Amino acid sequence: MQNSLCKQALSDVWGRLNSSLIVRGEGSYIFDDQGNRYLDFTSGIGVTATGHCHPQIVGAIQAQANQLLFGQLNCMLPEITLRYATALRAQTPASIETFFFSNSGAEAVEGAVKLARIATGRPNVIAFEGGFHGRTAMTMALTSSKKVFREGFQPLPAGVFFSPFPNSFYYGWSREETNRFCLEQLERLLQTQSSADETAAIIIEPVLGEGGFVPAPAEFLLGLREICDRTGILLIVDEIQSGFGRTGKMWAHEYSGIRPDILTMAKGIASGLPMSAIGASHELMSRWVPGSHGGTFGGGSAVSMAAALATLEVIENEQLVENARAMGNELKQNLETIFSKYSVAADIRGYGLMVGVELTRDGKPDKQTAINIQAACLKSKLLLLICGTGGNVLRWLPPLNVSSEEINTACKIFESAIKHCVS
Repeated sequence: MQNSLCKQALSDVWGRLNSSLIVRGEGSYIFDDQGNRYLDFTSGIGVTATGHCHPQIVGAIQAQANQLLFGQLNCMLPEITLRYATALRAQTPASIETFFFSNSGAEAVEGAVKLARIATGRPNVIAFEGGFHGRTAMTMALTSSKKVFREGFQPLPAGVFFSPFPNSFYYGWSREETNRFCLEQLERLLQTQSSADETAAIIIEPVLGEGGFVPAPAEFLLGLREICDRTGILLIVDEIQSGFGRTGKMWAHEYSGIRPDILTMAKGIASGLPMSAIGASHELMSRWVPGSHGGTFGGGSAVSMAAALATLEVIENEQLVENARAMGNELKQNLETIFSKYSVAADIRGYGLMVGVELTRDGKPDKQTAINIQAACLKSKLLLLICGTGGNVLRWLPPLNVSSEEINTACKIFESAIKHCVS
């Protein structure tokens, strides 16, 4: 069957960066059916954190597949699931002791909201402008990074309120002014729209993902933690894209030192296999009545658990958190050097290997230049994604074990693309 006919079997709702047929992946590279090699700096939107087909991950999957594929947690306790939960506990903050596993980031966020509501007896949730938390009904209601994620699906679940995210680049203010304004607006929201007694949780990405790779300042997160402590509101930290070493620390919220009440995790958790997790204290998690939450596949895929356990081992043994920090610094230095040569307005930001480049022209989002640069990079076999409310942020998500040589290769392609697009 011709490729064009085969592709009709897939829904067009997936917007594709690269329409070539990919048949193999190895490390930072993917290969199509014509033998072309692409440098993949998308990592499947941060999923293939240890690179494509890391030998230790593949070996763990193969070994587990010969022992137990699936063990539904209502029916049995797979040994590998308990082993992984114990290993994950050693890598999370002291406030995170107990885990519920599911299949996707959206499921984790849905579960976190349910947990917060049942634990507090309060109905409402506060999210932040520019945040992305998923595509299911509840998580769409919490999402405001782009209208396309919500448009046509309203009305969405009620009880969700939005507060400004501290994006000083967007507001054009100093970091201090932006933090003060956003904390004041949050306090105002609690006085005018959803009182503390009605608010179960506040959910935040410590680094906006789809909203443009904007880190939340430490001072803001500390202020947010103080508000939650004072009011009894639970703080849900969404580390679905920023977790597992992506930002040069195991968790992005470590840059501020805050304590999450609930932590949501996914993407890089299992190096490509579908899996996510909700973490909370044992006391908080115990407020769920047995049977009030669940899922057929969550926690039951022994193969995903084996991949996740091997992922933690690779991150630790190969010092990938440290590598993400070092390679991220090198990447940002290269990007700053590149943009110093060309008349393109760019804000380069982020932690570790979660780096965004926001392009503007005359103070407004420069979406077309971002699209042109992305297309030129693809033509030269470099895969980059675009994000941001204005569609003008080029995002860099190489695998955590990316090499200096691969960073330099990507930056050379990127500079050539800029030169081509602005000349």
